[in-house]
Parts: sequence; structure tokens; C-alpha cells
Amino acid sequence: MNRSLILGALLSATLIGLALLSLVWTPFDHTTLNIPGKLKPPGGTHLLGTDHLGRDVLSMTMVGARTSIAVALVALAIGLTFGVPLGLAAAARKGSWLDEFIMRGNDIIFAFPLLVMAILITAVFGPSAVNAIVAFGIFNIPVFARVTRGAALPLWEREFIMAARVAGKNAPRISVEHILPNVLNLLIVQGTIQFALGIQVEAALSFVGLGVQPPTPSLGRMLADAQTMVSFAPHLAIVPGVAIILIVLGLNLLGDGLRDALDPRLRRVRS
Repeated sequence: MNRSLILGALLSATLIGLALLSLVWTPFDHTTLNIPGKLKPPGGTHLLGTDHLGRDVLSMTMVGARTSIAVALVALAIGLTFGVPLGLAAAARKGSWLDEFIMRGNDIIFAFPLLVMAILITAVFGPSAVNAIVAFGIFNIPVFARVTRGAALPLWEREFIMAARVAGKNAPRISVEHILPNVLNLLIVQGTIQFALGIQVEAALSFVGLGVQPPTPSLGRMLADAQTMVSFAPHLAIVPGVAIILIVLGLNLLGDGLRDALDPRLRRVRS
């Protein structure tokens, strides 16, 4: 196991673990306001200080990380659920009208930058976590469709696929039983990348007011609220900012390590 994989797994597990812990416990209730105790610096009873409404920053960060992770995870599931079957179908019918239809549809979605499309959807249908999930989930579909198709195409020329055809298996069965297991390593790596990107997108949408809405905490919303208080309460921006950086860094290191660990060519070189 390489250092990127170990470090990425530790970072990701620690931060995701803290986010999951917020389901059952936080140092303070993140919905309780304490105006007399607002803008306390880190230390003492409040380990990371309090915000402009007297809420505990550590509790807010834990719940905000949980919100960002949940949004990114559901959007990732949408991309995998629809994108992988589309990619497998396009590869199985290479050059057909189905292949052209799927890939041109992907091109149309890719014509819109991710953040622009997300802002457009949330602006039309209203700011909410659900609309943020839909926006990023739609973008994830062509990403996984292209990755799956690109990895599957060379496999259709391999001898074990020809043997499966001779055995009487049809294209859908071959795709599920033989193609999918051989592209799974690439999908896992791409999944970690999209997961990290989803956390960034959720934070960006919440920062501009188009993502998760108050009173639900969000790392992006915490950064937006801290804009006017950075000079005298820098911890309000530093804490959620560092949390986003560490989560994204951990997932990117994890993806990089998984790519090296799952690549059979690199395994042969190490051997």
C-alpha cells in the first residue's frame, strides 16, 4: 500500500467519521443561539470558538461536513446508477444509433460548465439541497458514461469476450458478467474524484445562497457568513475552509492511491 492511499484513507475516514458522529452527538446543539456568547475565540468550553449567533463552530462544522458529504454522495449515486449502464450500452453497440445518441447527449451536457448548470437549475427551481443534488447528479451521468465506454471498448476485442459470445451470451449479459468487473477499478477511482468535486460544488452553491438553506449548517454557508468578520474573527472562515480542504485532499489522495493500487500494470512493475 502506497503512502497516498494510506494518508488519503486516514484523512477521509477521520473527517467522514466526524461527520457521521454528528448524527448522534455534537459538543453543543448547533441550532441553539447564544447571543451573549457570540464571537468567542477558540479555546475553553468552545474548542473552535463561536460564530456571530453564539453557535459552537465545531458542532456547526461537523454537521456542515455531514451535509456536504450527503449531497455529494447522493449525486455520485445518481451518476453511477445512470451513467454506468449508458456507458456499457454505448460500448456494446459501438457505431450504432444508440451509441451516437448517448454520446451526443453527453456532449450537450458537457457544453455547460458544471457550476453554471448547477446555478441555472437552482436559480430556476429554487435554492435547496435537493436541487443541488439534481444539478451535480446530472453532470455526473455523462462523466461515468464516458469513463465506462472508454474502458469497455478495448475489452470487446479481447479473447474472453469472443469466448463468451461463442458460449451464446448476449451483449447485456456479457456487459454485466465480464465487462463491468474489468472496469470497476476505474469507476472506483473516478468515484472518489467526483465525490471530492461534489463537496466543492455543494460548498460553492451554498456560498452563493443556492445550496443548502438555513438553519441547516453548510460549510459553504459558514464561509459566506464569515466574509464580513474575517478581520476580527478569522476562525469563522479558517475552520470551514480547512475542513473543505482536508476532505477534498483526503479524497483526492485516496483516489490517487487507489489508481496505483488497482492498476495491474503498476502491480507488475512493483513485482
